[in-house]
Amino acid sequence: MAIVSIQIPQLGEGLQEARVVSFLKKPGDTIKRDEPIYQMETDKAVMDVESPYSGTLVEWLAAEDDLLAIGADIARIESEDEQQVTSSHGAPKTEEVVETAAASGGVRGANIPPRTRAYAKEKGISDAVLAELAEAAGGKLMPADIDAHLGGASAPANGAFVDSAVPSKQRLLSSRMVRGNAIVVPGTEIVVVDWTQIETLRAEIKASGSDFQPSAFTMFAFAVTKALAQFPIFRSSLVNDTTLRTYNHVSLGIAVSLPGDELVLAVVKDADTLDWPAFAQRTREKIELARQGTDQANETVTLSLTNMQSFGLRDAVPVVVPPSVGTLFLGEAYNGLAQNTTELKLQRCANLALTFDHRVANGVGAAQFLNVVKKNVEHIRELL
Repeated sequence: MAIVSIQIPQLGEGLQEARVVSFLKKPGDTIKRDEPIYQMETDKAVMDVESPYSGTLVEWLAAEDDLLAIGADIARIESEDEQQVTSSHGAPKTEEVVETAAASGGVRGANIPPRTRAYAKEKGISDAVLAELAEAAGGKLMPADIDAHLGGASAPANGAFVDSAVPSKQRLLSSRMVRGNAIVVPGTEIVVVDWTQIETLRAEIKASGSDFQPSAFTMFAFAVTKALAQFPIFRSSLVNDTTLRTYNHVSLGIAVSLPGDELVLAVVKDADTLDWPAFAQRTREKIELARQGTDQANETVTLSLTNMQSFGLRDAVPVVVPPSVGTLFLGEAYNGLAQNTTELKLQRCANLALTFDHRVANGVGAAQFLNVVKKNVEHIRELL
């Protein structure tokens, strides 16, 4: 028997970190080689991760929602077959190796989880100080212990600032956006739509007193979905430099803001297969799930909507987060000039801004898609 460490595998080219979504096994459980034992989320997808060894799970070295670097330790397993471990995956990190490292003054002891080591490095704490903190803690040293140390020893006397950990959801979003900034070639196009018909229809539904009370945004989302069904390029994403993957159906992403300025994604899967009542109900359910903190982002989402109408924003340049090919911004409704006449005439307007990945779509194709969205919005009564 040998106790070996399991590391976060390289889940995709260029990925540097991943978030722990859930554990599928608990300490003491028997595990078979290639059996899924936990779920990880990267900027591409949520996926099951299989065990490289057979044996018994000793402990998890991270917690759900932790963001870990690729290659970081996440668990320890008591392996049934040390020969299998050595031949299949190289020399294992056994309990003996871990204890030797700790005894030699290193900081890779079992009482310092990988996430704590990464956090300490981020805060500029040396290995020597980390070892002292671990010894003083007695048990596992956690990021909160690092915060307590910094708060007591290095917080400014005059209270000029306060250091705090970046929330895990924001760290994951930041990771996605940094990667997107490195590979996406963005283009942005803006169009003004006549918002009159949506507002009129919404007022009629509200006045009816019916139990079916879809919002103006839900109508807009349905109009976008119908346009996506006509444009395969906006149901596509780049798998690599030579492969374009086009999905048969629409997985519509909807950005949802949480308290504390956190952001998660609601996803309406196969949205184009739903009729209007079913679409409205499913959208409501998925947004409510997102408001409870469940981020539904996955690799099938090729276009996301961001709604800023209630925040008084008329224009913005949205950001594309791969593997999505585009993000569509909806601005506040306002009194503007009618676009389809030479007369000076006021009408209710809203601005749409589409940022798209120019590696996948070109300007003309994006304009055609945006104009179909515009047409659908302006004829929403017929569409519904």
